[in-house]
Amino acid sequence: MQQSIRLLWKTLIIVYCLVFGHFVTANTNGLDIIDEQIAEHEGKSGVYILDKGEQALLARAWLADHAQESIEVQYFIWSTDNIGILASEALLRAAKRGVNVRVIVDDLLIDAPDKSLLALASHPNIHIRIYNPKHSVGTSFFERVMHIFTDFRGVNQRMHDKTFIVDEKVAITGGRNMADEYFDYNHTYNFRDRDALVIGPVVADIQKSFNRFWKSQLSEKVEQRFKEEGVLGNDKARRNDEVQKIYQELHRYAQSTGNFEKEVRDAIANLQEGFMSLAKEIVWTDVQFISDKPGKNDEKASLGGGGLATTAIAEVVKEAKEDIVIQSPYLVLSDEAKQLFSDAIRRGVKITISTNSLASTDNLQAFSGYKNQRSDILKMGIQVSEFKPHPDIQKDLLERYPRIAGKSPVFALHAKTMVVDSKILYVGTYNLDPRSQNLNTEVGIIVNDETLASSVKTVIEKDMEEGNSWKASASPDQHAGWMKRIKVGFWQLMPLEPLL
Repeated sequence: MQQSIRLLWKTLIIVYCLVFGHFVTANTNGLDIIDEQIAEHEGKSGVYILDKGEQALLARAWLADHAQESIEVQYFIWSTDNIGILASEALLRAAKRGVNVRVIVDDLLIDAPDKSLLALASHPNIHIRIYNPKHSVGTSFFERVMHIFTDFRGVNQRMHDKTFIVDEKVAITGGRNMADEYFDYNHTYNFRDRDALVIGPVVADIQKSFNRFWKSQLSEKVEQRFKEEGVLGNDKARRNDEVQKIYQELHRYAQSTGNFEKEVRDAIANLQEGFMSLAKEIVWTDVQFISDKPGKNDEKASLGGGGLATTAIAEVVKEAKEDIVIQSPYLVLSDEAKQLFSDAIRRGVKITISTNSLASTDNLQAFSGYKNQRSDILKMGIQVSEFKPHPDIQKDLLERYPRIAGKSPVFALHAKTMVVDSKILYVGTYNLDPRSQNLNTEVGIIVNDETLASSVKTVIEKDMEEGNSWKASASPDQHAGWMKRIKVGFWQLMPLEPLL
């Protein structure tokens, strides 16, 4: 336990000091210091890579607890598991102290109870919108079926964005959704993921993207999806009682040491003054935020159309001169992607990709598309490594590993990253598949910095070492269970490629 606490303190000190950059006093709010740091690096943005799930969780928790004016969050998945509930409670506490909270969640995989959504949205400082609500929130089974038959492209256009913005000064973006498995809190299945904490001018661009989605007709107020009186009660007094009951349950859940370990809560709440500056942990450089417009593109008749994020990433690939290293949980190449990579290979560019194996993947449909293409991808000259379900690196990345090792949890890839010529780095939400190319809205940062790009490249190459991955050419499907192999064989027969 003492070792665990020391690791937590170390992480908090890094996050704390990389944002502040020098000593603070008891009367100074840390987020105010960010303005001074930005002024010291005029025209540049600061980037810090969050490779560990627990580290990424602590960064979000601390920032939410110290927000003064606003918190804006945008997620594809928001689960009602441990992390999802704790995140909701943190936003509620922020709203109660006067912080304006805005939340956009995609409709497809949200599983929050109707009462909880409406109760949170009833707080004057909390505003919740549901993106493209054709599946879940306030949608009956009959309506869902009708949407599939009458607007098949529309129901498949999802908001895959993940952004977390505090006081318009600090932001986190990357691959993590709001659920246990993205922060190493699931006892059976966790993701090897990657986020970037950013400050400086780039945050304004992230804010602009959030506002575009907030104002979009595709984002509906949660109150518009229900008849509030039917969900929370038929009279004002009863509705208020129900709302307060839900708030109390959230607070009670968050205070339980079984749900949020006391050591973690205390570490976040009791940050000491006077930490030595660790400003060297943050990289100040040129950072570009890329994002799609709501709806992705204007295509109506087909499942194609591309997008702004697709174009931006393709342009980076076209500039490659030496090598491209990619990490993507799903690997299904469209014709355009195949042409893009073939052109790069003809220029003498070496392409290496880290992706999931059948044994580690959580998405058999996506893997079926990859399996149909695998031999062709290898023939193109692309080197592919497939992540093991129990890689050696798991022990280093999961700070909670000693507490869950006995359950032997699967550790799968979810990071979406690209490094070009060891100089340009992309970290974001974009998967290497047709869905990210044409249907899902995506975001991410493109960083022009050799030091940062090289360090992330080294991390990915470590993920591809023998103790962590199999070579795709070695037929690693044999390491998956027979039932999984049968299921993926079935999906291979389905014409799903444009949707993968």
